[in-house]
Amino acid sequence: MSSLRFQALQALATGGERKISGYTEKKITAMFGSNVFNGRSMREYLSDEAYKSLMNSVRNGSRIDRRMADQVAAGMKAWAEERGVTHFTHWFQPLTGTTAEKHDSFFTIKSDGTAIELFDGDALIQQEPDASSFPNGGIRATFEARGYTAWDPSSPAFIMEAGSGKTLCIPTIFIAYNGESLDHKAPLLKSITALDKAAVDVCHFFDKNVSKVTATLGWEQEYFVIDETLANARPDLIMCGRTLVGHSPAKGQQLEDHYFGSIPERVYAFMQDFEQESYKLGIPLRTRHNEVAPGQFECAPIFEEVNIAVDHNSLLMDVMDKVARRHKLKVLVHEKPFAGVNGSGKHNNWSLATDTGVNLLSPGKTPRTNLMFLTFFVNTIKAVHDYADLMRGAIASAGNDHRLGANEAPPAIISVYIGKYLTEVLDEIESRVKDKFSEQDEVILKLDIHKQIPVLLMDNTDRNRTSPFAFTGNKFEFRAVGSSANCGSPMMILNTIMAETLKKFKQEVDALIEKGEKKEIAILHILRQYIAASKKIRFEGDNYSAEWAEEAAERGLSNFKTTPEALDAYVTDAAKQLFLGNGIFTDRELEARHEVMLEDYVKKVQIEARILGYIATNHILPAAISYQNTLIENVRGLKDIGLDATSYKAQLNLISVISGHIQNINDNVEAMIAARKRANNVDEMHKRADMYCNEVKPYFDNIRYHADKLELIVDDKVWPLPKYREMLFIK
Repeated sequence: MSSLRFQALQALATGGERKISGYTEKKITAMFGSNVFNGRSMREYLSDEAYKSLMNSVRNGSRIDRRMADQVAAGMKAWAEERGVTHFTHWFQPLTGTTAEKHDSFFTIKSDGTAIELFDGDALIQQEPDASSFPNGGIRATFEARGYTAWDPSSPAFIMEAGSGKTLCIPTIFIAYNGESLDHKAPLLKSITALDKAAVDVCHFFDKNVSKVTATLGWEQEYFVIDETLANARPDLIMCGRTLVGHSPAKGQQLEDHYFGSIPERVYAFMQDFEQESYKLGIPLRTRHNEVAPGQFECAPIFEEVNIAVDHNSLLMDVMDKVARRHKLKVLVHEKPFAGVNGSGKHNNWSLATDTGVNLLSPGKTPRTNLMFLTFFVNTIKAVHDYADLMRGAIASAGNDHRLGANEAPPAIISVYIGKYLTEVLDEIESRVKDKFSEQDEVILKLDIHKQIPVLLMDNTDRNRTSPFAFTGNKFEFRAVGSSANCGSPMMILNTIMAETLKKFKQEVDALIEKGEKKEIAILHILRQYIAASKKIRFEGDNYSAEWAEEAAERGLSNFKTTPEALDAYVTDAAKQLFLGNGIFTDRELEARHEVMLEDYVKKVQIEARILGYIATNHILPAAISYQNTLIENVRGLKDIGLDATSYKAQLNLISVISGHIQNINDNVEAMIAARKRANNVDEMHKRADMYCNEVKPYFDNIRYHADKLELIVDDKVWPLPKYREMLFIK
């Protein structure tokens, strides 16, 4: 294994030009959606009756009857077969952090032995994967394994190409035999429905023509790219997705020369390739650039409906991984793959759009539309205030624990940034009257926000990059989401808390109207209450500062720094009321999901502990001892020729220093293994997670400290692991 590092470096030095696999110089519009069964394909391959039935299901969530399902399946099969497809799969997003698929061929044999190609409505609508083999929190046992994948017509089917094979992929939800959700999509779809209804009801205060409100999402995917052969020489990168040891290079990101810099040619070729594959799948990528850290990059699409955007992000991560292999590269989406340089996030830009063409989080051009904007704007802040702990839980993971609050990402304290101008607007509404709005106060309805849009946009362009949840002109940016996360979880939380807040808002406004209050005055009265009640969640300063942590504590804001404590927010009485009341989860589903997330945390830390122990014992200590032996032989030789001790004082000192690091690594590895065994003997998952967090994980930094010191001392020729300077800078 020790030679792999140098084999990799040699291969990089002599590898020559890397070819672009499959890239063709076509206009994006010529290839966009070519592998998607979209509206154009449906028009061509479906009857008018089947097309209208499918579109009605997409828009209104209505059921498709069996006869129509057979027609849709036949059209989908004809379209796919013309493109060389032989197999189909229900593509779903279980609670593993990845996507899942089981391929079946169209091929079957009739009772008389005739071979035919068949794909009917039953195969389209439902399949039966083994539910016990996926994370389920005890909902499914091995002896009761049945689960179902069920077609989601609102997300279009697509063709996935892998090598010379092509597979028809049908986006689906994944549920247990009794209907309990086992994936990210099912609760997300329920939250979309809940938010749509609540938002439409509130919109009717301003515009009776609104019949649908859609949550939209624009994600920003950050990732690292390193050479595949270098990655393969690192057991920690292979098994954990991050480096568990490794000293920071002399040059990291301190010169700030990588951000928006010239994209390395080899990475540029990879980007062109994965972008082309993405365009064919209908993923509307718009932006690519170097990120802050060396070796770090970002891509971002045009906004889409949240369900499709979540599907596309999950699909993109799979596409990036596959395409990177063609270029002998490795994509890392772990939140903190390298210590000492910025980690990676996945900013979730969320907004609300009506079917009348209005962005509800964008200031309007009339007093009435401004009031509608303020209504949804203030309700969002109130929702985050009331359910800040759930927002923190939505981004909790073993990987994100390394990133949050590391002076590169928002801290674990949830706060909202809205900018100076909008702060003044809310302060004016809050302070205008103390008890009750009167007719004379209707002047506040004439807040000419639309005249100040240039000021507003300037204010939010220079936005607070340290904030976990920031308003950026016409959307809220949830900046704290981790790069490896499925966007479905934080978006489900945000949709649900917004739906709950809007429902309460409408009830409170209606109550005032029934008492004879004018509608606009009633709305402003409740908004004033919400502004005052949620004021403590708003923060315009530096979220990284120690002063903010102290101030946040004084305000009563939570600061859950680890995943186990953050995940407890899912099973509070308030969370259960929220999820059950909006039809997102049953009590059993919620408890199971909490169990799954805790178990995921335990397993990831457990794997890291095992790999760290292996690397320390089988790679670092042998290299250190080998170099130490070389020094000992040198000292012995100098003694033999009669030199006094002052001649080899430096060598003796090095031998002593190395011995100290070796002993410290050995002691800490043994203690870590003992702590891991104690944790493994605990059955209750929350207790086990706490032990891995507080009793096992602390040894990681101790071991790393001494390993990284040895990296600086041991002869480079015998150091077995690729170093940061090689992985981050050599492409």
